[in-house]
Amino acid sequence: MGQPFISICIPAYKRLPFLERLMNSIAEQTYTQFEVILSDDSDDDTVSDYLKSITLSFPIHYYKNSPSLGTPANWNFAISKANGDWIKLIHDDDWFASKDSLQEFADATSQGPKFIYSAYSNYLESDQSNQLVLHKRVAIIDVIKQPLILLSENIIGPPSVTLLHKSILEKYDERMKWRVDLEYYIRVLQQEKEIYHIPKALIQVGVSESQVTNYCINIPSVEIPEGHILLTKYGTAPLKNIIVFDAWWRILRNCGIRSNQNLTQFGNNYWPPCIQEMTNLQSKFSTQQLKKGVFSKILMTYSYVQNYLQGKL
Repeated sequence: MGQPFISICIPAYKRLPFLERLMNSIAEQTYTQFEVILSDDSDDDTVSDYLKSITLSFPIHYYKNSPSLGTPANWNFAISKANGDWIKLIHDDDWFASKDSLQEFADATSQGPKFIYSAYSNYLESDQSNQLVLHKRVAIIDVIKQPLILLSENIIGPPSVTLLHKSILEKYDERMKWRVDLEYYIRVLQQEKEIYHIPKALIQVGVSESQVTNYCINIPSVEIPEGHILLTKYGTAPLKNIIVFDAWWRILRNCGIRSNQNLTQFGNNYWPPCIQEMTNLQSKFSTQQLKKGVFSKILMTYSYVQNYLQGKL
């Protein structure tokens, strides 16, 4: 077959029915200039036994991790083994939406940007329903100008919807597990300054109870340390953008951070004055009051103006 143009990198872990679905979708692709890198983090032989039991029509490089690497180290390892010009990371519970999906990704590489992503559909495993996810072009332009807007809303999507050129050497931050994809996108966009969007759902994203969202979102022990990592990396300057400021306001509110002790309880002793000011202001109001959308938005705007006037941003 020759040198692969695209490396499909699959970080796998046990979930055989999902992996089978993905592998079947790969076998159906009309585009064939690809290889598959499968990095297996399972603590048993479920995946390796499955691969031995089937006949594959495409090249695959299988790696068994012992001990398990965990996410996102397993993502980084799979990518490190890629030989293609382009990297197509895809999680084992996601799959290609049609037989032409990979061809459309390949065609998009001629557009210029080294960061490509597509629209996608969320497939709810519980009731087998689909939810199409599309984003407005204006939102994409705003993110290119200030990538930390992604903290407010992930308008790119999970890593499975992306295709990146091999010259992008950034790795996923292995200290993170919840905002790991957003933080990675931020770093890439700060370097590349360009992104190409395919406004067609090329990927089906499996949504189930086993996903990281279910045990990370609004959990202080996850959100607050990862937020501190973001502040350490990028400082408070991005909070001058009120959308980024509002994202932080909602993180603190939704995690119930009402004091400096709440902020420092996970080992990060220094927090910027603007974050402390937000926390102090929120502590003056009840949880029920802060949950009222209009009231919370007005309070956030007041906090933003105060921080700005006091030179804390």
